[in-house]
Amino acid sequence: MSDDSKQLPEGKPERIAKRLARAGLCSRRDAERWIVDGRVRVNGQVIHSPALNVGPQDKIVVDGRVLKEKEPVRLFLYHKPAGLVTTHKDEKGRPTVFERLPEDLPRLISVGRLDLNTEGLLLLTNDGELSRYLELPSTGWKRKYRVRVFGTVKDEVLKKLKKGVVVEGVRYAPIEAIVDTAPQDREGKANTWLGVSLREGKNREIRKVMEAQGLSVNRLIRTDYGPFSLGKLPEGQVQEVDSNVLRHQVIKFFDGRTDLHERPQSSGKKKSP
Repeated sequence: MSDDSKQLPEGKPERIAKRLARAGLCSRRDAERWIVDGRVRVNGQVIHSPALNVGPQDKIVVDGRVLKEKEPVRLFLYHKPAGLVTTHKDEKGRPTVFERLPEDLPRLISVGRLDLNTEGLLLLTNDGELSRYLELPSTGWKRKYRVRVFGTVKDEVLKKLKKGVVVEGVRYAPIEAIVDTAPQDREGKANTWLGVSLREGKNREIRKVMEAQGLSVNRLIRTDYGPFSLGKLPEGQVQEVDSNVLRHQVIKFFDGRTDLHERPQSSGKKKSP
């Protein structure tokens, strides 16, 4: 295969990076980097350009391992505990989300990330294209959080957040925030619980925005990601989204596609810490 842009005749072709992402190996962007780095072979030949279409009959090898057949698309809800990083391997040796998942799950990637000390709902999927689709701001989905801050939150702050703020040169879109409870501790100092909703989800957005208003976040729990809710899912547990629900909620993504997992299975035994 001498032409990296060659369109293959058999089956429905798709870009090689998209194929790797849909296999759940990585995001499409990461796949493009892997290809440029020479980590991918197609039909025995190392490729260096992602401008290649592949079909179902092509043999794809990544880092010396044959790429398996595409698995049906699956989505899982995971109740992330604090103290885990959302990565497959952490350079600092900290425990990761993926080390604590049940052993019977396929290889998964996250839809976005939750930082080390953030708890709550994390979406996981075996399909890199679905992950990318769900992360896009264009979906318009709200991310909802319960946020505990040290101090009393004034109405002026809530109004300011609703208009959008600029922190260290970064503009953040409007944030909806309401006061849930403001109990007093033994020393008479207030810890206020807020209900917070946003649509963008920039890196550490809530913590940065709150700190800019003089509020220190001491607990952060994501409860909802678009139509998917944490509900009563226990901490550290995983629940698969029913295939019919998944198709209904992201119908544009599945338009014309048939690779949807039709028989959701409950997660099994968790790995030991």
